[in-house]
Amino acid sequence: MFNEELHLDKPLNWGMVGGGRGSQIGFIHRNSALRSRLFNLVAAAFDIDPERGREFGENWGVAGDRCYPDYKTMFEEEAKRPDGIQAVTIATPNFLHYEICKAALNAGLHVVCEKPLCFTAAEADELVALAKEKNRIVGVTYGYTGAPMIHQAREMIAHGELGEIRVINMQFAHGYHNVAVEEHDEGTKWRVNPKTSGPSYVLGDVGTHALYLAECMIPDLKIDSLMCSRQSFVKSRAPLEDNAIVLLNFSNGAVGNLWASGINTGSTHQQKIRVVGSKASLEWWDEHPNQLIFSPMNAPVQVLDRGQGYLYNDDELVNNNRMGGGHAEGLFEAWVTLYTRFGLAMDKVNHGENAAELMENYWFPNIVDGAKGVHFVENCVESADNGSVWVQYK
Repeated sequence: MFNEELHLDKPLNWGMVGGGRGSQIGFIHRNSALRSRLFNLVAAAFDIDPERGREFGENWGVAGDRCYPDYKTMFEEEAKRPDGIQAVTIATPNFLHYEICKAALNAGLHVVCEKPLCFTAAEADELVALAKEKNRIVGVTYGYTGAPMIHQAREMIAHGELGEIRVINMQFAHGYHNVAVEEHDEGTKWRVNPKTSGPSYVLGDVGTHALYLAECMIPDLKIDSLMCSRQSFVKSRAPLEDNAIVLLNFSNGAVGNLWASGINTGSTHQQKIRVVGSKASLEWWDEHPNQLIFSPMNAPVQVLDRGQGYLYNDDELVNNNRMGGGHAEGLFEAWVTLYTRFGLAMDKVNHGENAAELMENYWFPNIVDGAKGVHFVENCVESADNGSVWVQYK
């Protein structure tokens, strides 16, 4: 069960960039970090409008003199304080992620960054190298993978219960953007603009979530080649896609497909993964995160429930339940798990451990995982824009 007494001798002084008034993603970051009890929000640059950001920050409880007009001022001023921030969350539109993450690392800060980390594989690799050089932790919010049943699946695959992995079906296909909602919704408008969203819409926005589910469940998974077809069914979104289908060949001989969409009319989320092995298959759906469907050969289909004694409860993440089995846990609990892991990793580095080694051996979605997502999108765009050809994965 979750350790309610878990704490640090002194919580990490933490700041935010973006995520101000009305931001859904800002709210989930704050809720999750503070519920972890490892972070103390002491400074922020919440908004491009300094007065609005200051008002929001003061209403929230941040001191007015630590509500800054921009991230550069925050990093500079906080560095002068003995109680300055040690970590920062980046919850801005995509086009700002690279420059803020780079500036934060150069300021000696640990980082939690929304995905994508940046727009290009070269930028992603640069950030990975910089994080290693500065010995800082960078967490990336692939929030669904904080769910205990994802780690139950990971353990079952590692213990050979599925046999040889043959097929991986991945999808994140919602229907909320099946018409041009961006005409009246600022939160969608920047997502379908190449200047603020980057070279992709749904592949980067939701497709990388589905891919990381597979990478989390099967850590040694490596893509050998892929072929991508992408469409802009709402024509005003071109050249960015609102629907994409990717076929994948993996280095172990397995194959996969990934469907990323914002125009799956009538769907609320439809983020699912099915892993097919030679002995059995399993399936997880984020709208029912407490269950894992296990389908062994020549035996009845089993619905495994979170918090039950038959799971791999010796694994910390499988057993990371905040309430007993049968009670629903959801996305907030998964994000609290991520922020707990982020905070513990940051504290370990602050006490002398090596960040790069820690990110290899202590699970949480980190900068290397975020960089893989950027590489994936870049390879998909290359394939799609050259006539949906197969490309060797780079």
